[in-house]
Amino acid sequence: MNRSKLYERVLDRIRAHVAEKSLSAGDRLPSERELADRLGVSRASVKQALVVLEAQGLIDIRHGGGAYLTTNQLEAAPVEELVERRRRLPEVLEAREALETKLAELAAQRRTKADVEAIEDALAYMNAEIKRGEPGIEGDRRFHEAVTAAAKSGLLEEFMRSIATQIAESRNESLRQPGRPSRSLTQHHKIAEAIRMSDPKAAAAAMRRHVQTVSKVRLLTWNPNEEEA
Repeated sequence: MNRSKLYERVLDRIRAHVAEKSLSAGDRLPSERELADRLGVSRASVKQALVVLEAQGLIDIRHGGGAYLTTNQLEAAPVEELVERRRRLPEVLEAREALETKLAELAAQRRTKADVEAIEDALAYMNAEIKRGEPGIEGDRRFHEAVTAAAKSGLLEEFMRSIATQIAESRNESLRQPGRPSRSLTQHHKIAEAIRMSDPKAAAAAMRRHVQTVSKVRLLTWNPNEEEA
């Protein structure tokens, strides 16, 4: 195998194994050693491939407990795309923290009754998504959109629209983390309560904590240049 593409090809083989064995969400993958033996590659290459799958939320690696599928199909994005997302994600998160912290502060000062209702509707939507076993992506989008609208700042809203694609990317990365959807919803409720109570300082602090949580994603701990043994 071409060295630079080794773990990418290992990904293809793992995907084929899942399909052949009809594995689905909740099923355990063979151990690193078993996969290495079956695929005829090093354990280091298998480990890299598993980290890529974990970074995309397709498997859950439990320390000492193995790797478990979180989806029915391992539709992994191309590694080149993943590397590019990893490169730009820190800057997107920095922009989100700066913009959304100010938006939450302004929302607490300027929100109307209709704004509060829109925020509550978004929370209810996200809660319903999570109860259905979904990550809550649309509800999350609606919540942050409602907070932005409540801030009544045309220029900040324009800035948010200009990076909407990148924000969606960071949202997807975050909500794929195990346990993250419910944690994000809890944090949203704290932001909403501060806005409802017209407390700008608390709203800004709650939003800052939330975006800092969003920044803790497996993708940023992955080193695509790590040597394969």
